[in-house]
Amino acid sequence: FLSGAISKTVNMPHDATVEEIEKTYIEAWKLGLKAIAIYRDGCKRSQPLSTSEKSAEDGTTDKPSPGSLSSPKTTSSSSRPAPALQPYRRRLPSERTALTHRFEIEGHEGYITVGLYEDGTPGEIFLRMSKEGSTISGLMDTIATLTSMALQYGVPLKVLVRKFSHMRFEPSGFTKNPEIPIAKSIVDYTFRWLAAKFLSPEECKSIGIVPRERKPSPGRKKDSPATGTKYEENTPPKGLTTTFSFQNQSDAPLCSFCGSITVRNASCYICPTCGSSNGCS
Repeated sequence: FLSGAISKTVNMPHDATVEEIEKTYIEAWKLGLKAIAIYRDGCKRSQPLSTSEKSAEDGTTDKPSPGSLSSPKTTSSSSRPAPALQPYRRRLPSERTALTHRFEIEGHEGYITVGLYEDGTPGEIFLRMSKEGSTISGLMDTIATLTSMALQYGVPLKVLVRKFSHMRFEPSGFTKNPEIPIAKSIVDYTFRWLAAKFLSPEECKSIGIVPRERKPSPGRKKDSPATGTKYEENTPPKGLTTTFSFQNQSDAPLCSFCGSITVRNASCYICPTCGSSNGCS
């Protein structure tokens, strides 16, 4: 028979009665325990654990019953915090379709290669500049890697285009792409080209990118008196230039879609970057 070598502590509240303590000893005897130690809350000056009188949810007094030795209280699954969702990376297959685009901005030549999923959406991007080992080449490779990781982890392309398009830094200038005649930077050109290829016109307009539309001139055709060639009434003959059609002015407003400086065209202001017009009467 063991009297003091086994410590089976039974924690009871501060207002536990003599009858409850008696029933606890009887319950321990029925369970076949050799010995138990009753501990009433607050009976010592210091204790390792402390319990509250009322529950934070329903305000009821939390008293252990004498039968709590046989049926310990378990925490419900609903009260446990839900596990944090782990990010999922959608990798491309080993063999995938790719699209390569060559561009040139003020003499800086580069290539954009986009790896596609089976549904035709972009999943990775590679940016290669003609001058390998340069600072621009290293930065573009880093931006392409970050963009690829973002796309594979589910970041919408629309969000990336809204964030990185119209960034202004060198090299910038004219391009040979009629859809993007002027690029504010290589990053600006890359994401505006991605928007033109993989986003709908409604999505492009919602993020401030207006695709250039080639519309025929409404004027009727006339014959040139000198050469006999036909040309539009509102446009000059081929080979002739006008000095008043597109001139930069210091008071020209900014484009309401892309933020570029507009140029005057008759009584209107036209944006050479996105093709939108404003200020027309």
